[in-house]
Amino acid sequence: MDLQELLINYIQANPSQSSMEIHEGIHTDKAYATTKRALGKLVTDGFIIIEGKGKGTKYLISPSYQLFFPIDLESYFEKEIDERQIHEYFNFVLVEVTLPAVSIFTKAEQQQLETLQLTFKDNVSHLSASAYQKEMERLAIDLSWKSSQIEGNTYSLLETERLLKDQETAAGKPKDDATMLLNHKEAINFIAEHPDYMQPLKIAAIEDIHSILVKDLGVDRNIRTRRVGVTGTNYKPLDNEHQIREALEKMCDLVNAKENVFEKALLLLILLSYIQAFGDGNKRTARIISNAMLMAHEYCPISFRTVDAIAYKKAMLIFYEQNNLSAFKRIFIEQFEFAVKTYF
Repeated sequence: MDLQELLINYIQANPSQSSMEIHEGIHTDKAYATTKRALGKLVTDGFIIIEGKGKGTKYLISPSYQLFFPIDLESYFEKEIDERQIHEYFNFVLVEVTLPAVSIFTKAEQQQLETLQLTFKDNVSHLSASAYQKEMERLAIDLSWKSSQIEGNTYSLLETERLLKDQETAAGKPKDDATMLLNHKEAINFIAEHPDYMQPLKIAAIEDIHSILVKDLGVDRNIRTRRVGVTGTNYKPLDNEHQIREALEKMCDLVNAKENVFEKALLLLILLSYIQAFGDGNKRTARIISNAMLMAHEYCPISFRTVDAIAYKKAMLIFYEQNNLSAFKRIFIEQFEFAVKTYF
């Protein structure tokens, strides 16, 4: 167990102690100055908070600790579904109280993302309109492919390019696979042509994007009226249409109130998937809506091209079961960096 984890565990069991009391309580062979530095890092990262000043400073676990503390995915998923201690039901407090009160990204993460965005803006400023459109077309193909692949689509990236550019279907592939990809491209084109469609974010706009994505796939449109299950977890999404609509409204309020565009985009990615408002196509809708938010503010869109589908699903399950953002936040940052460095 490393020092930070040792400190977190101790403060959870012994809140409102001074740094010296904590140092003596953890029985470490490290110097007191090392403990102080580790406590300062935990405060900066938002895992713990302080009360009082000077010699009267005490340390407590932050209310947002559960959101951000790193979880080892490999160890977590060594336990079978029924062995994991999880939040089984939708957490309204998370959306109404916890998330509005926290900064999703640390100062270092925010600086990294802002630097990448400045690089994107500078790169785009040197592109002609046709060159920019060519890069957006390339990103759209990659996004359509990866978003569909995460959901089990069998088309390769090359087959996807042929389909979206030349309307050439792949031999031996299900018709629905081609339809799913074509729907993605149509949805991406729609948000590119209507950059203000998500400003402010409304449920009707989310339903419209979902309708494009599931067209001709035999999926019910609009907010679901029946119960659904999520493969790989005992998390139970809301099963009441009125509660689902309420959750979506709370999510829209949260996203509209946030000033940070990166926070808006990440919250849409996770919360639309968490709410499971539709019978199918929730994660696809989340990825497109998240990109719509980025593009509405002239931020670099994300293709997710290099994300591992299993890692993506595990990060999402961690959020469903523990309301923890750490794994998915890491994916978001990595994929934003990839997009800036790859397409523009």
